[in-house]
Amino acid sequence: MIAEEPKQPPARRHDPIARFGVFLQERFSLAEDKEDEAGVIETISRGIKFKGINLWTLIFAIFIASIGLNVNSTAVVIGAMLISPLMGPIMGIGMGVGINDLSMIKRALSNLGLAVFISLLTSTAYFFVSPLHIAQSELLARTSPSVWDAFIAFFGGLAGIVAGSSRDKITNVIPGVAIATALMPPLCTAGYGLASGNLYYFAGAFYLFIINSVCISLATLIIVRFLGYHQKEYPTAEIERRVRHTIWVAVFLVVVPSSYLGYQIVRKTIFEQNAKAFITNETNFAYRQVINYNANFNRAQSTLTLTLVGELMSQDSINLLKSRMIPYGLADTKLLIKQGNFKDAEVDVDAIKSTVTDQVIKYSQASIARKDRTIDSLNRYIELTQTSRLPVADLRNELKTLMPDVQTFTAAPSLIMSGNKAVPDTVLLVYTKFARRHSNAEKYRIQKWLQSRTKSKKIKLIVE
Repeated sequence: MIAEEPKQPPARRHDPIARFGVFLQERFSLAEDKEDEAGVIETISRGIKFKGINLWTLIFAIFIASIGLNVNSTAVVIGAMLISPLMGPIMGIGMGVGINDLSMIKRALSNLGLAVFISLLTSTAYFFVSPLHIAQSELLARTSPSVWDAFIAFFGGLAGIVAGSSRDKITNVIPGVAIATALMPPLCTAGYGLASGNLYYFAGAFYLFIINSVCISLATLIIVRFLGYHQKEYPTAEIERRVRHTIWVAVFLVVVPSSYLGYQIVRKTIFEQNAKAFITNETNFAYRQVINYNANFNRAQSTLTLTLVGELMSQDSINLLKSRMIPYGLADTKLLIKQGNFKDAEVDVDAIKSTVTDQVIKYSQASIARKDRTIDSLNRYIELTQTSRLPVADLRNELKTLMPDVQTFTAAPSLIMSGNKAVPDTVLLVYTKFARRHSNAEKYRIQKWLQSRTKSKKIKLIVE
């Protein structure tokens, strides 16, 4: 007789942790919408090649991006990023590594190299003949890569491969990834660096392109391995080891320098914010004005330069101002004061205009506030004056005509504190005494007559 296997415990339907785990698995599972593996590989493989239409599209996109950077147009640069087909070979490298397809890796690398060469050649030719040679902000933004660019490219690559591996293609993901990771503008900026002979621009922009490419490929590799795509066997163990070492070296070369640059960018941003707060709070002088300031961040020693007009600042005042820099985290910052004769100095006219405009606006607002307070005070004074000059005798005679039993009548302005108000109200306090008791309706009629007669709604009527 075969021993019966012990029954498994019933499903933990009442276990909240188990239910929550099932809920998370159902919500975040990629297997349900997973596209056929062969179809995804074929789609990425088709996007690798640069030939015919893809190559011409790349050239046109490079021209558009170069023009956008040249004229500082964000919209044009975004349009070029949407047109660019550069994502194909970069994702192909990650896919090839993920499935151990050495031929796909080689094909993706050769096509990416061709695309980079064509892009640099096209952008260099454009900037070489362009009459505009000033580096605009859109262009300069691509010359200083940081760890944030690596994060953006990595998460953008994750979004791209996840959307590309799903059965229901999400059409807006790939264009969004192309915009976020910004593969095209760094190559155009590198071309500008070659055309202008500025190797610093070329190195920074080209390094940014490498960061984006490696992070997108790494994200593709991670998702492909996570989804469990079938992996081919490498021809030899030596080739497999070499590929893995190459991947880790590429990741190291991207993460370490970009992390250091990102750290320096954070330090610079904090320094500039602290300098701005210090200028705003501590330089409101009575007889002088800051017309310009320059916060220069430096790893060795940062400097803060103030340009002043008006009464000259004494050395004691400068020392006092330096002591106030400590709470703003500027203790090690060197303070430089420019004042006096600016005949030989460069003066930022736009900064002066902006400063003067701000001062005029502040003065106008303060002047309007003072005038409003004066008007309110005058209104209260007029109201008080009008009530203090009331013809009390005439009011008594008129009221006696309406109600002959009036015995006593007194009217005078008074300050009344009512409710939670911090400021008392000025009201007309009216005291009357009658020979008989009057109803509430009669009292109300007296009060309405007084308001009409005195042209004031603030009446406090006391009837004895």
